[in-house]
Amino acid sequence: MAIYKTITIGKKSKLLVWKIEESIEELYDGLELTPESKDRLENMKSLVHKKGYLAVRQLLKEFGYTDAALQYKNSGRPLLRNGKHITISHSHNFAAVLVGDKSFGVDIEKQREKIIRIANKFTPISEYRTLANDDAIIRKLTLVWAAKESVYKSFSTQGVSFLNHINVHDFDLGDSQTRATLEFRGQKLDYEVFFIEFEDFSCAYVYPILDTSS
Repeated sequence: MAIYKTITIGKKSKLLVWKIEESIEELYDGLELTPESKDRLENMKSLVHKKGYLAVRQLLKEFGYTDAALQYKNSGRPLLRNGKHITISHSHNFAAVLVGDKSFGVDIEKQREKIIRIANKFTPISEYRTLANDDAIIRKLTLVWAAKESVYKSFSTQGVSFLNHINVHDFDLGDSQTRATLEFRGQKLDYEVFFIEFEDFSCAYVYPILDTSS
């Protein structure tokens, strides 16, 4: 068992990425799950989801937290009992946890062709038709989706539309960062967006430039 990637963000925040290569038994090793977490795990039908769930708990352990330290708001947003911000993502064989001092959001997505078919549901697809080939389009759309999902997690308010309320400022493939703007019910927030790509996966993490979280 090992951490796949560690990214230090400033002095008080860190992103850890886990590559899931273990069995369920190996991922369960050393964990102390609450009764509620055990029930949730047992009710999961997908082996992939079970492994992702346990990998997140292993990452919590790397940060020095137990499963009991994690709780959820009514919106579904995770939080730590000590008041630190936490954001979580898992996709296929990767999981990520970011803990820090800002209202972060993180998302990992596998780069897949089907994103072209659904692109018009979350971004103007015409913006990406000038790219050289489908592989480039898939990469860029996946980064845009990951950025918007991260903003959504950071803002954590029902009713936000990826297409209508979140705009990711244009960027070139290979850029490590950009900005995004969320406009919703009279509020306007700008976000710093950071990108990482590895093994046909795209990862984005964001935080509001003027953090109004409590």
